[in-house]
Amino acid sequence: MAEDRLFEEAWKTVRVGRDGPVAEVALHRPDARNALDTVLMDELTEVARLLRLRTDVLAVILTGAESYFSAGADLGSSGRRTAQPSLMEARRAVMRGPDLCQAWEAIEAVTVAAVEGYCLGGACALVLACDFRIMSRSAYVRLPEVPLGMNMSWRTLPRLVSLIGPARAKRFVMFGEPADAALCDVWGMCDEVVDDGQALAAARGWAAKVAKLPPLPVRMTKEAITAIAAANHHASIYMDRDQFLLATRSHDYREGVAAFFEKRDPEFRGD
Repeated sequence: MAEDRLFEEAWKTVRVGRDGPVAEVALHRPDARNALDTVLMDELTEVARLLRLRTDVLAVILTGAESYFSAGADLGSSGRRTAQPSLMEARRAVMRGPDLCQAWEAIEAVTVAAVEGYCLGGACALVLACDFRIMSRSAYVRLPEVPLGMNMSWRTLPRLVSLIGPARAKRFVMFGEPADAALCDVWGMCDEVVDDGQALAAARGWAAKVAKLPPLPVRMTKEAITAIAAANHHASIYMDRDQFLLATRSHDYREGVAAFFEKRDPEFRGD
């Protein structure tokens, strides 16, 4: 059966397992701190699409390593974007991130992200596409894109504004500063804070609680609330990939990334 390959496939950068009606998906690129390269993003997207309509899976847990979730998008590979042969091909390529987040948001089962340590950039965008987020006390999320000379894309801003409101979203995105678990809890970006090393166990507790509920009204409730919250999301953010392409062809983007790798303050000039 085609569905069985979800748990039988020899995935390169993810680990997929299950405990009865609960599936667990773990990012597994330890040599790169789970940085989101094209292979990891494609596999996470495919896994989500295989999970989307499964009636035998009632909850899905998304997690990283024991001491960190993910270092975010792989800047080494994104820095090569300047050599793209055409704008049309580049425009299609940068849909990988939005497609990933959309695939996870579209899963009918309840999704729970378990976050230990750092969760940066695109990885933060990914967990924001889940239904619930459990964070350990020393965990933190951060969106470094704007200080690097990019806009925050992946169609993340509407999800963020829905969770924490416009002023906090502006603060979180524009300054690119980390938000620890305690702050995320106050803001509404986190649903439970637990001791370090306990995020996955707590997420399993949430998943087990979901699995005891009647599946049909749970799915109806998730779909209805997501539809209400996201009613205008596409109309408000459909241009963010084109804004990203514009930003990443600027001097400030090249300067921001260079300064990051050279560990110095960038000198932006607005072009």
